[in-house]
Amino acid sequence: MKIKQISVFAENKPGRLMEILKVIEAEKINLSAISVAETDEFGIVRMVMNNTDAGAAALKAAGFTVRVDDLICATAPDVEGGLLNSIIKPLAAEGINIDYFYTYLDKAPGLAQIVIKCDDVDKAEKILA
Repeated sequence: MKIKQISVFAENKPGRLMEILKVIEAEKINLSAISVAETDEFGIVRMVMNNTDAGAAALKAAGFTVRVDDLICATAPDVEGGLLNSIIKPLAAEGINIDYFYTYLDKAPGLAQIVIKCDDVDKAEKILA
């Protein structure tokens, strides 16, 4: 299914992630997934949350640089080869390039959710449906 992800660009220094999360908490927004990538000078905090519009607005108001993107969230069995056979092979077979992805465990036992940034979100959504 298609989902919205917020990316926040922040200086790579102590306390910056805490500041981002405090803004989200103050808005009473629940995070479903979070990924942090870093370089020496800056980081990208990627989040899936229950209220993307409010989260993006609050973060912008707090002075953060924010981008909202459409991504795919797909379910894969939490078993050996689950990610490869349920997600990677079908997308590769149709020429979909994956820019990045991250996972989180589903509330249902034995399942994992895969958040995928790719070059053709609509086509990927149809392939994985």
